[in-house]
Amino acid sequence: MKKLPYLARTQTGDSFHIEFPLHPETGDAVRVGQLVSLLLETIDGDIALAGEASNGDVLQAVAMALSIRAGMIHTSHEITRDLSLELVETALEAVADAPKQIGQVGHA
Repeated sequence: MKKLPYLARTQTGDSFHIEFPLHPETGDAVRVGQLVSLLLETIDGDIALAGEASNGDVLQAVAMALSIRAGMIHTSHEITRDLSLELVETALEAVADAPKQIGQVGHA
């Protein structure tokens, strides 16, 4: 299985060295990484401008955006729901398994 190595850094300086397993039908792993970075940067930028948001609110917004995006795909609800759940579960496990460094200096 192909994997996407990804280094995530939090505003507090924590970092996660994640190896995301990619779905077998992934078309462009580099583009996937770019989109992940863009989404995270957009959330961080909004919080910096508009003020703090609770972790639950951020997760809820991301879940809603995922559901909308899944609904835009021209296939059955069951297929997009199952794929979305599979992808989220795989990604959550990858983050849970990722080595973490707490409070590193020079975070982005």
